Amino acid sequence: MTSVPVTTDPLLPYPTPGIAAATTDLTKVYGSGDTRVVALDRVDIAFREGEFTAIMGPSGCGKSTLMHCAAGLDAPTSGSVRVGTTELSRLNDRQLTQLRRERIGFVFQAFNLLPTLTAIENVTLPMDIAGRRPDREWLERVISMVGLAGRLGHRPAQLSGGQQQRVAVARALASRPAIVFADEPTGNLDSRAGAEVLGFLRDSVRELGQTVVMVTHDPVAAGYADRVVFLSDGRLVEEMTRPGPDRVLDLMKNLGARSG
Repeated sequence: MTSVPVTTDPLLPYPTPGIAAATTDLTKVYGSGDTRVVALDRVDIAFREGEFTAIMGPSGCGKSTLMHCAAGLDAPTSGSVRVGTTELSRLNDRQLTQLRRERIGFVFQAFNLLPTLTAIENVTLPMDIAGRRPDREWLERVISMVGLAGRLGHRPAQLSGGQQQRVAVARALASRPAIVFADEPTGNLDSRAGAEVLGFLRDSVRELGQTVVMVTHDPVAAGYADRVVFLSDGRLVEEMTRPGPDRVLDLMKNLGARSG
């Protein structure tokens, strides 16, 4: 299998050691003329290795668009997106698919599990498709961390929503990706199941050295992160380290008052 090419550009500030992914001057525009919408406006951001970052902001601020562009799911209108030292704009469709499969993990609000497969088959599916054998020791650590050991033979219909999202988290982590992107991962869960999933993502950073980027509207969810970045009208406007739910909520209120 042809490996994804590694490319660097000395004119740009990235790559930098310890950076899992980064954007420079990232702009995304939809439509034209009277229907033109600037979803992202020259966004510069770096996601550091071994760190849990939450992206927040009001509805329509561009947070999901930022995640989709940074993860190679959507192409920017202009600017640079890198995963490690790989510039995504220089990849063709096949190479981009390969990079997403091998170096990026995804957790979405919808669990996206195949109903005919067991939990363990869903977890290893991306590696099976890629023709890669899982690292058994790593896989066992991930399964143990998310508490799936007793549910590996169950199909999604036999699992609760929280258990299904545990499978999705394990699937995202199983290939030991460079970075995991999570888009509202607790949106379909009750508060208890949501707290468990957030705890697993937090533990994957603390215990496994994983890098996690999560889009959320929930201050409680953001409180699990190491830092929170805030978007408004497609621009980064604030950043907070060691967040707590109350601090996040206060800042969200202030940003809302500012834009109102």
